[in-house]
Amino acid sequence: MSAYTSLKSLFFVTFFIARLRASAQLQDPTYVGHVCTNRVSTNSIYFSNLKTLLTSLSTSNAYFNMGSHNLQKGQNNTVYGLYLCKGDLLPEDCGKCVVFATNHTRSRCPQGKEFLIQYDECVLAYSDRNILMDTETTTTIITWNTQNVTADQSDRFNDAVFSLMNKTAEEAAKSKDKKFAVRKSIFSLSQTIYASVQCILDLTSEECLSCFQQSIKELYFNRLGGRFLVPSCNSRYEIYPFYNETIEGTGLPPPASAPSLPPGKVKNSRVIIVAIFVPVAISVLIFVAVVIFHVTKIQKKNYDTTAADDEEDDITTAGSLQFEFKVIEAATDKFSICNKLGQGGFGQVYKGILPNGIHVAVKRLSKTSRQGEREFKNEVVVVAKLQHKNLVKLLGFCLEREEKILVYEFVHNKSLDYFLFDSRKQSQLDWTIRYKIIGGIARGILYLHQDSRLTIIHRDLKAGNILLDADMNPKVADFGMARIFEIDQTEANTRRVVGTYGYMSPEYAMYGQFSMKSDVYSFGVLVLEIISGSKNSSLYQMDGSFGNLVTNAWRLWNNGSPLEVVDSSFGENCKRNEIIRCIHIALLCVQEDTEDRPTMSAIVQMLTTSSITLAVPRPPGFFFRNKHEQAGSSMDKSALCSIDDASITRVAPR
Repeated sequence: MSAYTSLKSLFFVTFFIARLRASAQLQDPTYVGHVCTNRVSTNSIYFSNLKTLLTSLSTSNAYFNMGSHNLQKGQNNTVYGLYLCKGDLLPEDCGKCVVFATNHTRSRCPQGKEFLIQYDECVLAYSDRNILMDTETTTTIITWNTQNVTADQSDRFNDAVFSLMNKTAEEAAKSKDKKFAVRKSIFSLSQTIYASVQCILDLTSEECLSCFQQSIKELYFNRLGGRFLVPSCNSRYEIYPFYNETIEGTGLPPPASAPSLPPGKVKNSRVIIVAIFVPVAISVLIFVAVVIFHVTKIQKKNYDTTAADDEEDDITTAGSLQFEFKVIEAATDKFSICNKLGQGGFGQVYKGILPNGIHVAVKRLSKTSRQGEREFKNEVVVVAKLQHKNLVKLLGFCLEREEKILVYEFVHNKSLDYFLFDSRKQSQLDWTIRYKIIGGIARGILYLHQDSRLTIIHRDLKAGNILLDADMNPKVADFGMARIFEIDQTEANTRRVVGTYGYMSPEYAMYGQFSMKSDVYSFGVLVLEIISGSKNSSLYQMDGSFGNLVTNAWRLWNNGSPLEVVDSSFGENCKRNEIIRCIHIALLCVQEDTEDRPTMSAIVQMLTTSSITLAVPRPPGFFFRNKHEQAGSSMDKSALCSIDDASITRVAPR
């Protein structure tokens, strides 16, 4: 090889590497997910403060070396914001990710008051409250690997991950420079679990540890990987190394310096270096390309990180959840009548026992069911992505020939309506249990609306779709009619109105328009049913006129006697103020105007914090007015009143 040819080859390889490096520098950060809530006008003071804050965050070069920064802008309508870069990221890459995130905020969340976006490399968040210290009610992004842990290893894997992540969190909390730590633990001969935990630098060690514990307190690690993110801390575990393993227990390794060459051997050394460098460089480039290809392929296979994925791809991804029909048939003793638990509009439900001894509920759709293959796939896709203690857990499905079957965890106490509307069983639900059920349902719906990485509208909330476990904890079930909202979508229309009349909001039943506020309306009806022990479809007579439960509750509220709607089985052993507050919240939920109804996050706060002042409820939707009311009496005006020391003011709910 001549010196000219060698130099020419060297120039070609150097140019190719430069182009590759430039291409890598132009590569966008890897998007994971985002949440955008509470719309705000672009002409508001808040939005002006937001633009100032985003500019400050994206130009805070001095903080890119630290990897995190938080600040606030504006005396009025203050905006709080922060970013957090991955602990092993170089400062320049941190800056690139933050700038990219701020530039894409407008497209991802054009009018959002609260925003959280996650990339592999960094996290960006802003809100109208101090999200740095608020780890319990703040926005959350949870991303799961779609592959389940095998049933025989589930509990042991859960314990191993929980222990590893706690140890990693303790190490991150003690870290002074990065608040970042990674660890690994050998689970079996063929499996190692890798974990990372990181907090924003402004948190103390105690706050860092508390943030982590709050963010994962309701999770069960039955997937082969997952990420849990709140703005001020995040954690992740996988069964493959997703970080640089050289930083375990150490800082980033310093770059190695090249040895000096003796002056007399410079010329010969150049030829030798060229001869060695060219094939090595080419080999490295090929190796890097192959690795990138395979890593990308694995990530695409294992993670579903956007809400807009095609349904067919989702079903393929859920393939690990698929049961053979013969297994289901054996588990239910060929769908024996003795194992039948009940029958709904779309088919029959059976109790079954899988070969590994796990008890399950098997929902077998009838062949003439209105729920076709589309709804069936929808339920599989939706439920398989959800993990919350107040949502029923989907264990698998079967789709063979004409059979469409869903396999759920077995919930011992059937559904809420089984107890609630049976005069002999109502007494088993005292007020303490019913209050716990109301709170659990609210948290489950809040997860669907805001805390899961998808925005999901259930569209069929009713007592029959609330299951009760052995401890009477509620689990929201039946997602056949659920709809996944796209990015930044707040409402939708349909020509096909599905659900149960009596629970439907006016705008949905009459115009096919549904949103999160449609579920809020259904929740309000459900709360009134839980309090009264009566169905909304029943007719009530008051002042010579008839109405449903919602109408009756509204009239009693206006007459200053809301406790008359309460189930008589309570007796005297109930908390009057607590019940009145729940009636008040329910009436706020069933208001006719969607803008007047509170969000689920506000409802959860109202239920858990008695000091929060409630707004004055306006007339409900589907309100049956009598002649006196139609004439324009004070009932059409939201009469101000105060019952049993319950403070009321005209403050709009969040």
